[in-house]
Amino acid sequence: MNTPTLPLAGKAALVTGAARGLGRAYALRLARLGADVAVVDLDLDGAARYGEELSAASVSAEIEALGRRSIGIQADLGKSDQATAAVERAIAHFGRLDILVNNAGGAITPANRSHPSEATEEDTRLLFDVNFMSTQFCCKAAIPVMKKLGAGVIVNISSQSGISTYKGGMIAAYAASKAAVAQYTRYLAAEVGPHGIRANCISPGVMMTARVAQAARERGIGTDDELKQIPLRRFGEVEDCAGALEFLVTDLSRYVTGQVISVCGGAVLTPS
Repeated sequence: MNTPTLPLAGKAALVTGAARGLGRAYALRLARLGADVAVVDLDLDGAARYGEELSAASVSAEIEALGRRSIGIQADLGKSDQATAAVERAIAHFGRLDILVNNAGGAITPANRSHPSEATEEDTRLLFDVNFMSTQFCCKAAIPVMKKLGAGVIVNISSQSGISTYKGGMIAAYAASKAAVAQYTRYLAAEVGPHGIRANCISPGVMMTARVAQAARERGIGTDDELKQIPLRRFGEVEDCAGALEFLVTDLSRYVTGQVISVCGGAVLTPS
């Protein structure tokens, strides 16, 4: 039974891209709210690659240390069969699925060829696979069990660049893939609302995760000039987005669906 301190007690969640960074923060926040959490990632040991320190051997172990059940699932979610299998494995492990957080993805192609007129077909297809198709595949796999439950919450992760324009037209294909995530979420909300399922989207600004900090200089991210354009005068931290997620997965937002929430310190001040 849910309690005021554990509003997600008895719930099962799946978070993609959860082995590090924002995804890890989402997974741990859900666990602290009482949910059992499936950690899905292309590389379950990804935190070590970027020097991100865990409090246990893995994110799943961190969740279990909080008294929740967890399972780690390694999968390439840009491939429909692997995405479907990952979701089905989580459902089989927990016996249900109440919350899906589609966080996997990123601007993973070279920045020096990311302007609209320069993006290669290979880069563009890869970015749509890892950002948009992974989201669509996981939603399609999760929705049938949510329909049977008559309830569910889906939170997709877009990006500041998906609802605005990044400096000089950089990372254009990535931005387009994240814009697709935002619009897909709106359409999804219209479809699944009658089944008691809510679908919303978080649009993070520059979040200083270990990976972003490592690549910041090469990609020109996190500069002093960029900082001056943010009204709150700081870059984001993972807990800033985790707080928005808490709102969206609990009854605090029970009448909110189809919305894109920009977590950017005010960098975007126009309607999404």
